[in-house]
Amino acid sequence: MGAASTPFGEHRLVFVAPDVGQTAVGDYAQDLLTALRPHFGEIVEHRTAGPGQDGIADLRRHRAQVRRLVAEGPPGRTLVHAELSTGVLPTFWAVAGLKGVPVTATIHDPPQGLWFLARTRTIAKSRLLTHGIHYPLRPLSRAIEGRVHGDRTLIALTETGRQSIERTYPRTTTYYVPHLVRDRPAIRPAEERPKAVGFFGFVYRGKGFEQIARIRELLPADIAIRVAGRGTEALPPAEGIEILGGVDGPAEDAFFDSVRAIVVPYGKRHFYAETYPASGVVAHAMAYSTPVVCTGYGSLAELDSAHGVLNVSPRGAGEDAVATGLAAGIEALLNDPARLAELGRNAERTRQERSAERTAAALVEIWARVLAGQTESA
Repeated sequence: MGAASTPFGEHRLVFVAPDVGQTAVGDYAQDLLTALRPHFGEIVEHRTAGPGQDGIADLRRHRAQVRRLVAEGPPGRTLVHAELSTGVLPTFWAVAGLKGVPVTATIHDPPQGLWFLARTRTIAKSRLLTHGIHYPLRPLSRAIEGRVHGDRTLIALTETGRQSIERTYPRTTTYYVPHLVRDRPAIRPAEERPKAVGFFGFVYRGKGFEQIARIRELLPADIAIRVAGRGTEALPPAEGIEILGGVDGPAEDAFFDSVRAIVVPYGKRHFYAETYPASGVVAHAMAYSTPVVCTGYGSLAELDSAHGVLNVSPRGAGEDAVATGLAAGIEALLNDPARLAELGRNAERTRQERSAERTAAALVEIWARVLAGQTESA
């Protein structure tokens, strides 16, 4: 079916997001963009760098470019969508104050789209300056963001996140569209893989990588631990823990084929406030039909065995209790082939339900409602 036969076959979508490789949001945006193309007559991209890489002049340039892309689009048939995350200034400020065109945004770190409103390249050089400015001005930051969002439509990747946005910015219209799951090559069923558990993803505060050493102590020696992802190469080496660093393409396939489950030991990401992001690591695991053992922190509480997830740690438990709970869950799961097979099948079903194509279709339905609402109020 060509774009001309879709509801947006004569529309232009201005898509604003970090570029590929610029945080996980940039990679997510690329997968989504590919799936959206068949739905639109034209998609024009405005891609940006990651956190802390832009100055004031850069932000002005981004704003001017997005406005030019909007002005060049067909009148009444142009939409703007932004992918917003914690510290990426240009995606937020490029669409701030944009008038005369429908603007929607996916909030990757709810309830706020941007937690560091003024973290330009100069300020980002100093951790003290960054937090000295932003922490005490949290109420002002939230108020400014609420003013920018106004009555726009905002999308969260978890229901918990959607509810947090709705509470924080009650003038907005909110939707929940699950985090898309990529297409990845088929690998062995989980129960046929080596007796190992994996930790995967970017290394930053709240990801729980500091728990790995304690979990290693608690697990029997016959369960191996493998760690992969950007930044993991800087983790301290330890006996019984294999650290692979960043993996992509066939190396990523091989990593998931070498573990029976992925552990997600998340806790509070930063001290500003509670946030409710979807887990890109869980989505990666689902892409390979791989079971997940996780804490019940934040939006992870939404996941259960029906999604291929073993949720073992109650929120609020101390770090050692969390590590003990995770280790017990890992050991029980890896020694239970039937349970592994069941969770693997459920992860595969969830992968199909959350494909990029289904995610794109859900967004197209939301945009149709946005345009219908504008027509009714015109």
